[in-house]
Amino acid sequence: MGLRSKIQLILVIVLAAGLSSCKKIEKFPDVPRIEFLDFTTLYNPDLDIYDRGVLRFSFEDGDGDIGLNSGDTLPPFNPGSQYHYNLVITYFELQDGELVEVPILWYNPQTEQYDTLSLSARIPNLTPEGVNKAISGEILDTLFIYNFNSTYDTIMFEAFIVDRALNTSNVISTPLIIRQL
Repeated sequence: MGLRSKIQLILVIVLAAGLSSCKKIEKFPDVPRIEFLDFTTLYNPDLDIYDRGVLRFSFEDGDGDIGLNSGDTLPPFNPGSQYHYNLVITYFELQDGELVEVPILWYNPQTEQYDTLSLSARIPNLTPEGVNKAISGEILDTLFIYNFNSTYDTIMFEAFIVDRALNTSNVISTPLIIRQL
């Protein structure tokens, strides 16, 4: 084998090794996208009811700016602002054949008043390290499903996420959920 053939063979081996070691870079849009996967109800033996459920959905985001740090409380992420929660969840009840958005109220013994319970949450910072910031995965969130102030037994949730650039994802919906007693 001549010197030229050896150099060509070495170049082919190096090129093949380099190509096989390259990790495929995921590419997603910078606006987050989510997809409903499932909802599982959870039984509470102390109350003898199904009072919670787990919402599971997938997500993807091209620039990986999903999630907030615990110190992210200055505007626009300050308490009381529309961006304080980056996982926004809305509760609906099927009332007389129509889905109606309903606030869940709970009695606060300290103030002796009813307060509105928010189902929305703050997803922690999920931004990956490194050059490629594209991210995808699954999120599970446990929600209260039992509205003690209601006699309606069929509910539904809608959810969306907001990234740090204030891009809003699509909205997902659960199927109708029948609260079991």
